[in-house]
Amino acid sequence: SLKTYVTFLSMVGVWWRGAVGDPVSQMLTHSQKVRTVIQCVVIGVVLALAHIGARQVAFALPSLPARDAAASTIRETAAQPWSGDMPAGGLYPDFSHQGCLLGLVACASAAAAFMRPSRRLGIRIRASVQRWAAGDDALPGASLSLFSPAKINLFLRIIRKRPDGYHDLASLFHTVSLGDAMSMEVLPEEAKSDELTCNLPNVPVDGSNFVIKALQLFRDRSGVHKFFKVNLQKSIPAQAGMGGGSSNAATAIYGANKLSGSPASPDQLLQWADDPIIGSDPAFFLSGGAAMCTGRGEIVTPVSPLPVPEDLPVYLVKPAYGLSTGKVFKALDYSALSTADADDLLAAFQKQGIAHGQWINDLERPAFDVCPELGELRAYLAAEEHGFQAVMMSGSGTTIFCLGEPREGGAEFEASVKARFDLEGVWRASLLPRPAPGEWYAGPEA
Repeated sequence: SLKTYVTFLSMVGVWWRGAVGDPVSQMLTHSQKVRTVIQCVVIGVVLALAHIGARQVAFALPSLPARDAAASTIRETAAQPWSGDMPAGGLYPDFSHQGCLLGLVACASAAAAFMRPSRRLGIRIRASVQRWAAGDDALPGASLSLFSPAKINLFLRIIRKRPDGYHDLASLFHTVSLGDAMSMEVLPEEAKSDELTCNLPNVPVDGSNFVIKALQLFRDRSGVHKFFKVNLQKSIPAQAGMGGGSSNAATAIYGANKLSGSPASPDQLLQWADDPIIGSDPAFFLSGGAAMCTGRGEIVTPVSPLPVPEDLPVYLVKPAYGLSTGKVFKALDYSALSTADADDLLAAFQKQGIAHGQWINDLERPAFDVCPELGELRAYLAAEEHGFQAVMMSGSGTTIFCLGEPREGGAEFEASVKARFDLEGVWRASLLPRPAPGEWYAGPEA
C-alpha cells in the first residue's frame, strides 16, 4: 500500500504539470489551493487503504522509448502465476480490479505528460480544477439580500480620446446611500439559466441586463456552475450619471461569490469586474466606496476616507428626462476642457474635504449644450439663496448633486425646485463608504 500511495502522489504531480500546467495555480485562492491539496491526500489515503491485503502494483512510468518493451513484458507475464519474484523491467504485474484501475489512470497520466493538450482541453481542465477546488458550495435555496448603492463623481476630467473610441478620464468616485435592493437565491441543480425580475417594467430582464451578464462572467471566471434567481427593486433612476446598472452588476458578482462559499478573494472579484462586457464602472463598486478611477474608468485606485462629516447631506436632483452618454461625448469640445491636474484635484479633496473651490466636471458644458434646461436647473440649485457648499452634475448627467443642507430646509427646498422644474425626484442621501473589503455596503435601513 505504501508503494501504491507513493505512485498515486507521483501520478498527481505528473498530471498536474503535464495536463494543467503551473498557470492554473494563479487562478486559485490560497484556501482553494489548500483544499485541493487536502483532497488529493485524502484520495491517496483511501486508495492506499483499499489496496491493503491485495496484490500491489508499482507501475513505474517508463521513459518514452521503453514503453513498447514494458508493454511486451506485461503481455509475457500476464498469464503466469504470481511467483513473488520481480521480473525484469521493474513491473509487478497485477490484474486485480484495483491494479487495473491504477494502471489505467497511470497510463492516462503518462499520456498527459507526453502529449501537449490543446488550448481548449487546457481550458476545460482548468475549469474542472477550479470547480473541484472551489467545492461548488452554492446550495439550492440559499439566499441573501444586498444593497446596491449609487455613486457620484466628485470631479471628472476628460484626458483624451483613445484610438478604440473610448476616452481616458480621471475621476473621484464615491458611493452614496441612495440605492437599489437586490435579493438573490441559488436555483435548483436542474436550472439552465438565471432568472431576473424587476419592479420597473421598462428594465430589461433578459441577457442584455448587466446583472445577467455579471452572473455569466462569475461562472466563467470561478468555474462554479450554478444559476441564480434575482429580484431587483430599483430606486436609482436610469440615465442619471449615478452608475445604477454598474452597481447592480457588481452587487450580483459579490452575491454570487458569497452564495458559492466565497471561492474568489476581494482582489480577484475586483479583477474579474474589469471586463467591458459589464461596462467600465462595476470594478469601482467592488472597491472601498471611494476611489480614483482612470483609463476608461476600469483602473480603480482606492483612496482613504475623505475628511468630511459622516452625516454630510447629499441632495440628488434628477430631471424627468435623461441624456445619452454618447450624445454628451459627441458634443465635447476638446479645446474647452479643464487643464487642472487630476492628482492636484485629488489632493485637494483628501486634505480639505469639500472646503475648496475645485469642482470640475468636463462633461457639464457639452451636457448643457445638448440640453439647455439642465444648465438652467444647475444654475438655480447653485443660487446663493440655497446656500449649498457645492453643486455639480454627476457623470454625464442628468443628476445634479448638492452638498450640505439648504438654508430654507429640506422640505421647502424640494417643494421650490419641483415647482419650477419637471423632476423625476429629489433624494436626500449621504456619502456611503464600504465597511470593509470582505463586507458589503449597508443600506440606510441597516
